[in-house]
Amino acid sequence: MEIIQINENTWRVEDMGVRFFLLAGKERALLIDSGMQVHNAKEIAESLVDLPVALLNTHGDRDHVGSNAEFDSFYMNPAEASNYYNTQKMQGKILPVTDGDVLDLGGRRLEIITLPGHTPGSVAVLDVDNRVLVSGDPIQDGDIYMFGVQREMHAYLLSLEKLEKYRDRFDVIYPSHGSFPVRPDLIDALHEGAERILAGEVTGTDRELHGRTVKRYDVGCAGFLCEE
Repeated sequence: MEIIQINENTWRVEDMGVRFFLLAGKERALLIDSGMQVHNAKEIAESLVDLPVALLNTHGDRDHVGSNAEFDSFYMNPAEASNYYNTQKMQGKILPVTDGDVLDLGGRRLEIITLPGHTPGSVAVLDVDNRVLVSGDPIQDGDIYMFGVQREMHAYLLSLEKLEKYRDRFDVIYPSHGSFPVRPDLIDALHEGAERILAGEVTGTDRELHGRTVKRYDVGCAGFLCEE
């Protein structure tokens, strides 16, 4: 685990191949995701800022909710409830957020953008005043999981297209996996790659993962892990 300060009020925590973020305003701070191996993300955040700390999960996959037990409640898109409670067997109260909601940390506005596809309730967070998109899993140059419960490539494509109307509002992307940071033009490359996979233009290779065989499709800018 490594804590890296990005600027005076933003930190990222690298945790075994996944990263989560702490964003501070003048009145409160927000953790975006809570790690995988780390189970004391709130404690870490409170050591960095002298502010009340809340939690938002970009989605409910297990590598993003490792410290959720530290919080009685957390922000999450309700479309992610089945993944969180049933698939991941987690507890706690969802504070619902959806498209266009704004969390104000005090001089720092965070706008929610729903991006279904990787999971039904995936969201990105637009740090409005700093022109940063915290993307969760959908926008990254690593391997994007598109196999298993409720993941769907057509919905993912629509989410990438949706981001077009936001493109003049951010200059850089902070992803949960892969390189950090990444450029907005990665969105176009991912869209092209996903379209090629659906059109049958990319040959997948077998990959053993979590006790099952999946297909990995290398589209140059990233890999997509899909059903066989």
